[in-house]
Amino acid sequence: MTKHSLDTPQFYLTAPAPCPYLEDREERKVFTHLVGEKARQVNDMLTQGGFRRSQNIAYRPACEGCRACVSVRVIVDQFKPTRSFKRIMDANKNLAGEKLPPSPSSEQFSLFRKYLDDRHITGGMAQMTALDYAMMVEDSHVDTMLIEYRKRGPDTAITKRGEGPLIAATLTDVLANGLSMVYSFFDTDLQNKSLGTYMILDHIKLARKMGLPYVYLGYWVDGSRKMEYKTRFQPQEHLTVTGWERR
Repeated sequence: MTKHSLDTPQFYLTAPAPCPYLEDREERKVFTHLVGEKARQVNDMLTQGGFRRSQNIAYRPACEGCRACVSVRVIVDQFKPTRSFKRIMDANKNLAGEKLPPSPSSEQFSLFRKYLDDRHITGGMAQMTALDYAMMVEDSHVDTMLIEYRKRGPDTAITKRGEGPLIAATLTDVLANGLSMVYSFFDTDLQNKSLGTYMILDHIKLARKMGLPYVYLGYWVDGSRKMEYKTRFQPQEHLTVTGWERR
């Protein structure tokens, strides 16, 4: 493979497949490989253009006759938590998130596997093995990190690390203008904690500390109940044919 092909994205189109969000529809994706010296810059550019990352691949929907998938990002400096969000933050105030290099562990995979079995047993990731998980975490040529959430301990204020078993985790890309949440998972036995929502709220807080204007939440799918939660984080911008627009 030449240096030119590594640094210049080449785009490909997948074959039609059943849509995982909307019944009786098919999906197609356009994708490219994120490799080479310019992978970080390309990932930044493509994320702002509506792409998502999975391992070393950036992709976006390219479905004929359907535009239900819409890229969504939260406007960090204008975000104000609702009463419901404040209750969730208060319910998880005993948690600490530690930013780590993207390195997989058996503890992470055990929690990830339990999350898939409980929440996404029929999803596209349902058959992922430990090796698949390791590749998802560490097969990256971009600026990414893993945040592990555990209970706060007596030394957490100093060490910034929690204690005890892993409760939740998220793989997050650091972009020039925001944080992009690639994939999150959590202990499904703690349903009353609303951990999925909490991790988004924590990322908004982290982005504000880092001086980054946006948190990218991936796709909101019009008509899909499982994606409705993303519209709760206001104000936000949606990517349209004319660019990012506030909604």
